Amino acid sequence: MAAALPLAVEAERLASGDAAPPAGQALPVWIGLGANLGDRGEALRLALQQLDASAGVAVQAVSSLYASRPVDSSGPDYLNAVAELRTALSAHQLLRLLQQLELDAGRERPYRNAPRTLDLDVLLYGSRATVIAMPDLELPHPRMWQRAFVLAPLQELQPAWVSDAQLQPLLAQGVQRSQGPGWWR
Repeated sequence: MAAALPLAVEAERLASGDAAPPAGQALPVWIGLGANLGDRGEALRLALQQLDASAGVAVQAVSSLYASRPVDSSGPDYLNAVAELRTALSAHQLLRLLQQLELDAGRERPYRNAPRTLDLDVLLYGSRATVIAMPDLELPHPRMWQRAFVLAPLQELQPAWVSDAQLQPLLAQGVQRSQGPGWWR
């Protein structure tokens, strides 16, 4: 693999959302997964397997599965997880792949925060320092720090990034672990 670019240079280069990692390199990415319609667990499992089989993407780690009440929405409870990937795709290429997987799973968008068969969100791309501000992609994900269903599973994968003090005020959102690591294999 080629030598890594300094973090500040890499963050600036990636900020357009269209720049892929240098040839021969893959960047870490964290995605949120959720579903509250149909066979929720199977939808999440299938999405991870499809991601892992996609060119330029490899699943590195997956959190436990969490059950949560809808936030700013209605409908059945969600199942949620966070996955760490390595990708050679640009942020926009990854976003398009995630949106295609959502469509393939029957995702419809009749209104904002509608119940869904599959929801896949890019949370962080490259590092926590990478900022992308585009009309269709904003990273870090603008609401991730307000959502217990993101922070609880992210804390499993990156405990230094999410403190108990950050998570505690959000626990009233009703998130609880429903299945331990390894559920997706």
